[in-house]
Amino acid sequence: MIRVVLPFHLRTLARIDGEVSLEVGGRATQRAALDALEARFPMLRGTIRDQATLKRRAFVRFFACEQDLSNESPDDPLPEAVAKGAEPFLVVGAMAGG
Repeated sequence: MIRVVLPFHLRTLARIDGEVSLEVGGRATQRAALDALEARFPMLRGTIRDQATLKRRAFVRFFACEQDLSNESPDDPLPEAVAKGAEPFLVVGAMAGG
């Protein structure tokens, strides 16, 4: 069971409150977590990752266990605490501007 925390605008789009708990078959990776999230909430497809390339959108970041995982391979295993559900996988909207 993986816990996922989404930013407010994506929670609103998916019509959910709070964090989401997802069953991920096999190894717990970013790709597996996001695949499970998009399968359960199809309206999120294309908001976190590009639908064609499945690459992370430019202004979306991923964090877990106080680590920025945004530039890690989507197939790398998530930290053990996230895979066990002790810590959440955070999807965060990045800020830009001056």
